[in-house]
Amino acid sequence: MKNSKDIINYINKIPKSELHLHIEGSLEPELMFKLSKRNKIEIPFKSIEEIKSAYNFSNLDSFLKIYYQGSNVLITEEDFFDLTWEYILRCNQDNIVHTEIFFDPQSHTERGIKFNTIINGIDKALKKANSEFGITSKIIMCFLRHLEEESCFDILKQALNHKDKIVGVGLDSSEKGNPPQKFKNLFEAAIKEGFVTVAHAGEEGPPEYIWDSLNLLKVKRIDHGVQCLKDKKLVETLIKKNIPLTVCPLSNIKLCVFDKLENHNLKKMLDKGLRVMVNSDDPAYFGGYLNTNLIETTKALNLSLEDVKILIENSFKSSFLDESTKNSWLSKI
Repeated sequence: MKNSKDIINYINKIPKSELHLHIEGSLEPELMFKLSKRNKIEIPFKSIEEIKSAYNFSNLDSFLKIYYQGSNVLITEEDFFDLTWEYILRCNQDNIVHTEIFFDPQSHTERGIKFNTIINGIDKALKKANSEFGITSKIIMCFLRHLEEESCFDILKQALNHKDKIVGVGLDSSEKGNPPQKFKNLFEAAIKEGFVTVAHAGEEGPPEYIWDSLNLLKVKRIDHGVQCLKDKKLVETLIKKNIPLTVCPLSNIKLCVFDKLENHNLKKMLDKGLRVMVNSDDPAYFGGYLNTNLIETTKALNLSLEDVKILIENSFKSSFLDESTKNSWLSKI
């Protein structure tokens, strides 16, 4: 790796933003175990070590199974606060100054947890993050794409009471067999209510899912998008429209989208002029927060200092911060 010590030092010290982070995916085994005891929730693991050894996946669906099992321990506002606060402490450690987090209300409301309980716990932790560390944030509510569109309208309705906290809506969960088209009416309704839209597309799904996310869901960002290189015209459109692609390298390896990090296509995407950046996705499950993703990817793909700088700049440029705040951070980089 080119000047490896210098680049690692740069990654650790530079202010960063993160745009693809599922807050439920930051549930570390230690906290899962603690909350299961606190809330007297049965989980299929007898120890923290058992939870850690279960964090092995062959694909997205096998990951989602344990992901939803883990979410069962989240019951009270305090739980959602503690979950978010632990992630914020990692942000502070990694010098992340701005984060835009996803949350999955349907994972919890289906268990009888009130929407207000979820959003208020997350929001209180983010407000504390701002007052204590100066970390800014945005919240994006994701719909679970394996569910029917009709059931998502109820969640959208509940979100309307929290427009002061929720900036946008997204689409996550099992991509295969759940095309963006399924949620066209839902996203139209969300846009009418003033929410910005993003969507997971082109992780395991085909390039067509990226096209449909852009054309039908009117998204401002594509989450993942690594399959875009299979479609030359799509690549040209993404470059022309400056569409951000929130890539998550360690996640892609853990879920077998690529067999090893050395074969990831991030560098190819970067070299083509696509607006890519690095994120951690579900860091508790995928073995690394933002700095680890950046460092491991830099080593595996032999990225230059300039490459890393562009990735970090792209993240700020693609955030939902106002232009003056973006420019302020970009000038510091």
